[in-house]
Amino acid sequence: MAINFKNIAYLKHGNQRQRLAFSELNKYKILEKLKKYNPILTGTIPIDIDIKESDLDIICECKNNAEFLAYLQQEFSTYKNFKVYTTLQNNITATIAEFRTEHFLFEIFGQDIPTTKQNAYLHMVIEHQILQEKGVDFKQQIKELKNSGIKTEPAFAKLLGLKGDPYAALLELKDKIH
Repeated sequence: MAINFKNIAYLKHGNQRQRLAFSELNKYKILEKLKKYNPILTGTIPIDIDIKESDLDIICECKNNAEFLAYLQQEFSTYKNFKVYTTLQNNITATIAEFRTEHFLFEIFGQDIPTTKQNAYLHMVIEHQILQEKGVDFKQQIKELKNSGIKTEPAFAKLLGLKGDPYAALLELKDKIH
């Protein structure tokens, strides 16, 4: 089933954790506050392979990291365990904010790349497609690997027999899956 990941409405009809995520995103108007940065919820919760510790990852497109950092500080610094920093990811400047609400740890990630071209989004779309093709048993194996401490992309790479860097190997599948 195709999901429009750019609109979180699909979460309303999901599992209990997805519905809770939908509720919390709306209660705190997180995506509304980030609207000018083209936010997309990514990660494991949207594709139902999250584990207890999974956070809500939101990617954003920011042209100016200093301005984005100041905006994140302004909008979210009153939240529990707030922190914000700038780093390099794949040799591109990224600004990241983390904070807690009642039920979730949030991570907001911004780079000067359109959100639908960022690796987090591409990985999620590819993983969703693989999960659709491979079925329930495969999904359960992914969750078991994640529960044993293996990160998402390495878990997919292991079960699919992909060699090398699991993050790059997954991106290479983009044109091979339907």
